[in-house]
Amino acid sequence: MKMTTVKSVMTSSVVAVRENADFKEMVTAMRSRRVSAFPVIDSSDRVVGVVSEADLLLKETAAARPEGTIRLAWRARERSKAAGVTAAEVMTKPAVTIHEDAPVAEAAQLMQSRKVKRLPVVDDNRRLRGIVTQTDVLSVFERPDYEIWDEVLKEVIAGEFGLDPEMFVVTVVSGIVTVTGSVDRRSDALSLLATIRHLEAVIGVRDRLSYPAE
Repeated sequence: MKMTTVKSVMTSSVVAVRENADFKEMVTAMRSRRVSAFPVIDSSDRVVGVVSEADLLLKETAAARPEGTIRLAWRARERSKAAGVTAAEVMTKPAVTIHEDAPVAEAAQLMQSRKVKRLPVVDDNRRLRGIVTQTDVLSVFERPDYEIWDEVLKEVIAGEFGLDPEMFVVTVVSGIVTVTGSVDRRSDALSLLATIRHLEAVIGVRDRLSYPAE
């Protein structure tokens, strides 16, 4: 089964700063490279945090302070960042990262669960290798329809399920797969459709399968 990795869609040219980068250096990097956040790396190029526009804006603004039991902890954390002058002092840590060999689908799930728009990409030693954004992740849906069609017939129907592909008609239009044919049981139909639905770049599956009544 095709599985696009983060490495194949990431941007390898990354705006990053060292832990000791000063405030002006961070602002200049952000404005000149037109990015809203960047990784912070240590002397071994390992990712240790992320600095965002929100982190830097604490110098100029004071957000509304929440009431209740978390107020003191929140104020201490935000005041510490506002007083910071280096990347190590203002960054958000630990950084949410993704391994370069991880599937793109894993990156998408991580972005959604952690509510982030980009992920620093790292190797086995957490050294920075690139950056992957939401737009990069969506690029897998540009996969040509003929590639999906080929995978459905050869790797799913014939390969995984051991069925005769000549007994099925498969069409793929803009990522939507329509499958027509006969199978022995309803459970086989459901399993086949579920497998196709989870193929990379498949947007939807239309069921035209028939099977004996149970």
